[in-house]
Amino acid sequence: MVGVGGVMRLDGRVVLVTGGSAGIGAAVVERLAAAGARVVVHGRNEGRAAAVADRVGGAVVLGDLAVPGAAAEVAREAVAVHGQVDVLVANAGAGWSGPFTELSGPELEHLVGLNLLAPLHLIRRLLPPMIERRSGHLALVGSIAGRTGVAGEAVYAATKGALDIFAESLRLELRDTGVGVSLTVPGVVDTGFFAARGRAYDRARPRPVPADRVARALVDGITNDRAESWVPRWLRVAPAVRGVAPGVYRRLSARFGEQVQSR
Repeated sequence: MVGVGGVMRLDGRVVLVTGGSAGIGAAVVERLAAAGARVVVHGRNEGRAAAVADRVGGAVVLGDLAVPGAAAEVAREAVAVHGQVDVLVANAGAGWSGPFTELSGPELEHLVGLNLLAPLHLIRRLLPPMIERRSGHLALVGSIAGRTGVAGEAVYAATKGALDIFAESLRLELRDTGVGVSLTVPGVVDTGFFAARGRAYDRARPRPVPADRVARALVDGITNDRAESWVPRWLRVAPAVRGVAPGVYRRLSARFGEQVQSR
């Protein structure tokens, strides 16, 4: 139910969290459950997803969202748990680090399929009933890479940049429908993301933030229908400099950013 001033009360609402078995997703599950939501935890690994769901009395749906057609099945199974999904947290994603010329075709398709196509297909399935009920929320997880670009993460940044513009466009399209759209834009987060992408995070600055800090911002974005939330907030400076002084920004990025180059 949406309360006074556009505030959504999560008590009793059904929330599907993709990639909910670890990292940011698991932290989001914990916060949603604490707010009274009925959480459906999506993951690929049954044991890990069940462990998170058991802690909060939630349900589990399994599926590899990078596989064509899997998003539709995950949406169907999630709806079947409680009869509807009121909120989607599209958190599942993957990274890859290295020169673009070394990225294989299957790896490219995996990144685009999981980071971009899966959220779009999930929303395509889950959004119409939300509009009919005139209540719901779509919470997407972006990245600072999608606003600024990062050497060595060209495809990852492209998927997050596309998700960013999709969220902005859909938000305009859904005004006055009762369905909100929010985007959380984290920087470096202390999760297993960097090990999984194939290159550990080894920089002193910026320091990684805890996953729960991102989860707190994301859940606040749902309950208060915030268009976007940055974690940490000072990250807004980087895209602002890029917009106002692109030449200066690019020189600084080349000097202080990730030192990955195609040969």
